[in-house]
Amino acid sequence: MRFSLSWLADYVDLGDGFELEADAAGRHSTRRITEAAQREAFQIGERLTSVGLAVEGYPVQDFDGAEKASAGAGEPGLEVEVTSNRPDCMCHLGLARELAVALETPLGPPSIPLYGSFSSDGSSGAVVLEDPEGCPRYVARIIRGVRVGQSPEWLRRRLESIGQRSINNVVDVTNFVLWEMGQPLHAFDLATLPGGEVRVRRARAGERLVTLDGKERELDPEVLVIADRERAIAIAGVMGGLATEVTAATTDVLLESAHFDRRRIRIAARRLGLHTDASHRFERGADFGICDEASRRCAALLAEVAGGSVEEPALD
Repeated sequence: MRFSLSWLADYVDLGDGFELEADAAGRHSTRRITEAAQREAFQIGERLTSVGLAVEGYPVQDFDGAEKASAGAGEPGLEVEVTSNRPDCMCHLGLARELAVALETPLGPPSIPLYGSFSSDGSSGAVVLEDPEGCPRYVARIIRGVRVGQSPEWLRRRLESIGQRSINNVVDVTNFVLWEMGQPLHAFDLATLPGGEVRVRRARAGERLVTLDGKERELDPEVLVIADRERAIAIAGVMGGLATEVTAATTDVLLESAHFDRRRIRIAARRLGLHTDASHRFERGADFGICDEASRRCAALLAEVAGGSVEEPALD
């Protein structure tokens, strides 16, 4: 699993070898990649290995002192073997906690405020848990008036630094929070959900769904799905559906942050031959208690990069 060193530097002091620069919000990027940075990276890798997180590689090796472009693809990183019993370390904040202990340095909070300014008009929509064993918690927030477009440079750089492709500002924010906090999230186009209602249930025998990769998949009752009043709209904890995806025409979104039973996600992923960043984390045990916190973090970032207002309270 790849981690960006400059992203980790948002939360923990990595040493003087990295020539980093920070924007007004405290987000770091690499200004120069030097031999000193290489030595620091190796030392960080040794410290992580000493606490049971084996570092398998250092993706950027051209530490020649040359000026690098701002694209995240030029950021130095670490390839870390995160074992299945350490799902808490499958994100930058989790790894930063381990580094803070190993380096004996303080851990800083996220550089962007965790809670944004929210509208207090009261949230619309509804969440119905028809299978509470498969989904004991589902947090939904509605954000209205978003403008879907290209992500700002800092957000593209963060995702590119770990090999993730930028899609649009809304989807990119959900991926950013996944890689920052370890909680998978998904954004639905609210206009595609009758009454703004979502249900979590078992798939019906023979039910079909076209997923975001454009493939039609036949489901069975062992597969947990997110549905509207009539149809399945996403494979819970695995992949969203094409019919409800966020597009350039989207103005209102329903943001999902849920906790799904790991066994059910494992079954669905294997039966459908789908392995995603979300299923990888849910299969190993995501943090039940972080659903609302990650949702608020994501909502605040959406308001920052895509505009709009967040309805409160959330549906939980």
